[in-house]
Order: sequence, then structure tokens, then C-alpha cells
Amino acid sequence: MATNATAEPTRRDFLYIATGAVGAVGVAAAAWPFVYQMNPDAAALALSTTEVDISSLEEGQSMTVNWRGKPVFIRYRTEEEIDEAKKVPLGELKDIEARNANLPDSAEATDDNRGIKGDEALLVMIGVCTHLGCVPLGQKGDYGGWFCPCHGSHYDTAGRIRKGPAPENLAIPQFTLSDKKILKIG
Repeated sequence: MATNATAEPTRRDFLYIATGAVGAVGVAAAAWPFVYQMNPDAAALALSTTEVDISSLEEGQSMTVNWRGKPVFIRYRTEEEIDEAKKVPLGELKDIEARNANLPDSAEATDDNRGIKGDEALLVMIGVCTHLGCVPLGQKGDYGGWFCPCHGSHYDTAGRIRKGPAPENLAIPQFTLSDKKILKIG
């Protein structure tokens, strides 16, 4: 008995397709609450940005603020610290990428690409060692920048890794700086 490949669809074919479509919509409707609950709650969204008044910060001073559960170092560097960072050739650095969220990924780790454009004395960095997540100590170590005593990573005055096991420079978060010296991180 031969079958006709161009046979008209039957009522049974329609029922199979309709049942499958209703089942797919039902599965999607049942899964939606589980997917939606993975979105961050209001408390987490509130922490996504932090505003800091840095108008009272003077040359040679630092402050640490909390952003997304991580410390952020804000340093008003001295002229000596800036000069020291500018003298370092890129070839001497372990990591030549700026790691600055405000610049393209390909930006080099020059001092200019690590500081704030227009106010190069200010440096804003996430204060988490890139080796195992410890919090480095400021104005310590062999290069006068940051030192992680847990495993011996030394960062220079621009937050670039110079010595020790850490593989990357300290990250710079996305931020904006207003004329009134209000730093908005995130």
C-alpha cells in the first residue's frame, strides 16, 4: 500500500501541533518565576552605584569606600608618586593592560591611563589583590604603592603589579567625577 506524501493534514495532525504549542507555552509560563527570581533585588541594585564627596581629600591622602561589597581605594597622589609612576617603562610591568573600565580593553598601563583624565593626581581602584582577593595595604611595599602581605604582591603608585604572584594590575571601576568633586562609582 503506497502513501501519498502530499496528503492533506488531518484533524489529528492539527491536534498534535496545537497540544505541543500549548505545552511549550505552559512550560515557559511555569519556568518564568524561576528565571525572574535570579534578578538582583532592590538592595543589590541600590549598591550598584556609590557617590563619594572627595572635595576634602588633600594631596598625599587616601580614603577607602565600599562599592558592591568591595573596597575602593581613592588616592590623591603626590607629585613624587606621579613622577615615579611615569618613569616606569611598560616593558618592566608584569601586566601592560590598564584594566580601566573607563577605557578600551586594549589601553596600555601607562600612568595617564590609570589616573583620572584632567586630574591625574587622583587614582581610583578596586582594592582587591588580583592574586587571591586579599586587601592590600596602602603606601607600603617596594614601590611605595600597595602591598598585599598575604602572599607578597607589590603594586606601584599607579596600582600596577610589579612584583609577587598577582597576575594583573588593580582594576579601575567605571566612574565619573563632577566639577564639585563628587565621584560616582558604578
